[in-house]
Amino acid sequence: MGQRKSKSEAKVNGGAARSGPATMGVQMTSQSAAAVAGSVPVPAARLEPDAIGVAQDTVIGMASSAPGVSVGLTLAALAAATAYAGGPVIILTAIPMLIIANAYRRLNMWTANCGASFEWVGRSISPYLGFLTGWLMIAAYITGAVSGVEVIGPNVLAVASPHHGGTWADIGIATIITLAMLVIAVAGIRLTARTQVAMAVIEYAILAGFAVAGLLLVLRHQPGTFPITARWFTLSGIGGHGSLAAGLLIAVYIYSGWDGTLYVNEEVKHRRLNPGRAAILAVIILTVIYVLVITGLQGAVSPARLQAHSSDALVYTAQAVGGTGWARVMAFALALSVIAATGTSIVLTARIIYGMASYRALPGRLANVSARFATPVNASVLTGLLIITLTWVYLLATSIKGAFTAVVNISGLLFGVFYILTAMATVTYYRRRILARPADALTLGILPLAAAAFLTWVLVKSIQTAPASQNWSLLGVLLTGLILLVFARYGLRSRFFAIARESDPRP
Repeated sequence: MGQRKSKSEAKVNGGAARSGPATMGVQMTSQSAAAVAGSVPVPAARLEPDAIGVAQDTVIGMASSAPGVSVGLTLAALAAATAYAGGPVIILTAIPMLIIANAYRRLNMWTANCGASFEWVGRSISPYLGFLTGWLMIAAYITGAVSGVEVIGPNVLAVASPHHGGTWADIGIATIITLAMLVIAVAGIRLTARTQVAMAVIEYAILAGFAVAGLLLVLRHQPGTFPITARWFTLSGIGGHGSLAAGLLIAVYIYSGWDGTLYVNEEVKHRRLNPGRAAILAVIILTVIYVLVITGLQGAVSPARLQAHSSDALVYTAQAVGGTGWARVMAFALALSVIAATGTSIVLTARIIYGMASYRALPGRLANVSARFATPVNASVLTGLLIITLTWVYLLATSIKGAFTAVVNISGLLFGVFYILTAMATVTYYRRRILARPADALTLGILPLAAAAFLTWVLVKSIQTAPASQNWSLLGVLLTGLILLVFARYGLRSRFFAIARESDPRP
């Protein structure tokens, strides 16, 4: 799930926005503010503008989805659920994801700010619903980061030794890596972007290399591999035994996180245009990676062996393809995937928190920006410390580990909820255009509503099939958000709740 140092104030008919047209490079001064709904000011931009390009922003969004870990956790499950038709199911899932990404793009053209859906939903539908959207974004990224502790320690250790180091080794590795990524996050978005690009090049090259090698072994009918058939490229799978519904549930989960391109939008060149483009590019490239890796590696071993090693499927298939040494290379790629996702979680969550705190929807100190680094230091430190604390609790408090695992497992559902709310904000804000133009009726009305309906179906199916502990955890997250909302409204007296509903004035 941007920075606010700006050059001039921009005014928009029927309301105001944080920035003017991207082609003019219009931004606000740190002392100025435009009006929202007439009387409620938008916080001034104070973070570093034009710091990164669209390519770097795309990588940040992809890193947030953690392709290596996502495939590692779902390769066996997706093969079983779809009867080896995972590739077509992933492509099918890409369609609603691209529609939602386009919704993000259009809303970012309205107003580019690091609060993103928090502010879009709040200003177009309801500030109360906007606050809950912001809370769900924070909860999703924090729980998603903590879920990486399950794989980061073992995979880092596997690079140097095949023997697991135990709980304290995992804790030590996770803590050191989180602190390192926190330092990078505080030091600036430029360093963060360079670090993410370097890790992405290595991770994706390893994944692609193994995918191609595995596919060649399958096509050559190497002993021990599972033969490829035309049914791999249907939605029903081998023998028609695939479950499209089950496959879609998994596919939606692995895409979660591409929206990270929008939370650094105030730091991207042409911030009203490029972050949305980066979101669409992230979904497209993730689709290519997922289809290639899953199709290439799911047949590298027999179905029985793949399911028997479901918890470490990528490392196991890499060992089958190239031996123990190459298995360590894959473990290294997985470690990079988790490290990159941890870094982006800190950066993106800090900016969401910063955006909310700028309206005093969260404590005002969290909106402080370092004059030296132009980053929201307080929000970044809070995010890093939360990840470290929750990691320790997860790994040490065995008595509550089951309940904590249930919370971690709902991160995909949380992403789904605020994707739906963002789609609805698009329809609401652009409602005049939808009623006036057939093309806009399709792209800003029918398609976002269809994508929201699809994700709603996924959420309902997930809730129906999930253990009771996960559903209780989802309810707990929502109730916590309501408590924080009451605190922000009556304790902090946030001006955000005085915002009136807005819409695009142009038909």
